[in-house]
Amino acid sequence: MPAAKKQEEKLEQKIRIKIRAYDHKVIDASARQIMEVLARQGVKAVGPVPLPTDIRKYTVNRSSFVHKDAREQFEMRAHKRIIDIMNPNPKIVDSLSSLNLPAGVDIEIKM
Repeated sequence: MPAAKKQEEKLEQKIRIKIRAYDHKVIDASARQIMEVLARQGVKAVGPVPLPTDIRKYTVNRSSFVHKDAREQFEMRAHKRIIDIMNPNPKIVDSLSSLNLPAGVDIEIKM
């Protein structure tokens, strides 16, 4: 009997949606919008799961010639979320592709 359950799990399809943005409010709103679309379609979804934030720091000299000790630091934060869709149908893929997300949100869909 356990072997039959393993075979069913292998046959289960999954779509993984990766969302990435520099503003956490925009990415949360986008994830909420995607989850509403999935809830309307009646599909089982896991997420949005927050991933660690990528922080890129840049150090720049304030002066161009002397005063090497005077520096400024800047950083860019990239927030990420993952949503998994279990057993998707073609209707869901069409509705996700026609979704209108705000500017600054990068979405990647993997089958």
